[in-house]
Amino acid sequence: MPVHYQLGARSGAEHVVLITLDRPEAKNSCDLEHFHQLTQAWKRFAADDDAWVAIFTGVERCFMSGADLKTYVPEITALAKQIKAGEVDSVNGYSLSDGTNAVLRGTKIYKPIIAAINGPCVAGGMEMLGGVDIRVASEHATFGVLEPARGLFAGGGTTVRLPRQIPYAQAMELLLCADRIDAQRASAMGLLNAVVPEDALLDKAFEFAARITKNAPLAVQATKRSVLEGLKVDMREAYKIEARISQEIFMTEDAKEGPRAFAEKRQPKWSGR
Repeated sequence: MPVHYQLGARSGAEHVVLITLDRPEAKNSCDLEHFHQLTQAWKRFAADDDAWVAIFTGVERCFMSGADLKTYVPEITALAKQIKAGEVDSVNGYSLSDGTNAVLRGTKIYKPIIAAINGPCVAGGMEMLGGVDIRVASEHATFGVLEPARGLFAGGGTTVRLPRQIPYAQAMELLLCADRIDAQRASAMGLLNAVVPEDALLDKAFEFAARITKNAPLAVQATKRSVLEGLKVDMREAYKIEARISQEIFMTEDAKEGPRAFAEKRQPKWSGR
């Protein structure tokens, strides 16, 4: 299967899922089937109570290069015709939204997601990057919003998310010039959390995951939810959202366990309740 889902892929990381895009023959570009599989992997992660953090990566020095231009456009066009003719939402399980859901556009996943970028991160890869929380890259990784150079448009979330995540001028340089940049420049722009040697990439990603999973999962998810929902509204409404989520968390079992463990000078045992 071209998209691998491994829960507990490493010892001591039983709550970490490693999701790997495995299509090196096409430089980890996606056709309709691979976008669908990736969408299903995200749905599985969102629904899996044992999965607290996800790490996404690609195989063989490829991260993700977006849609397979040789196959995806005719496939999605044919699917659209079938859906319209049948007046249905999907055909054989395939949906028109699989492409955008695969790159986390508009999805409500409040569990943390870490990207381990081990090669070209362009087009749909950049759109995916906008939907993750922590970004670790190998030294040879490259980045670019290449769609304008091909007469296309980055419609998977990049034009919305990128100017909200890095300084405006930096975002517009990436969006308008359609240049490739290296990992060091991407880090200087504020796009990345860390740049490491290739053989240390997954170690660094799992290190971030370990730092997250030592915390209470519901509190972590609530924090991400407050951030994402708060970014959609003005600050007055964002404070209301924060207050509501705060009340929810203070009612949980983990909110009792944390202070109790601190008082007893021991590590907390999170129940996720």
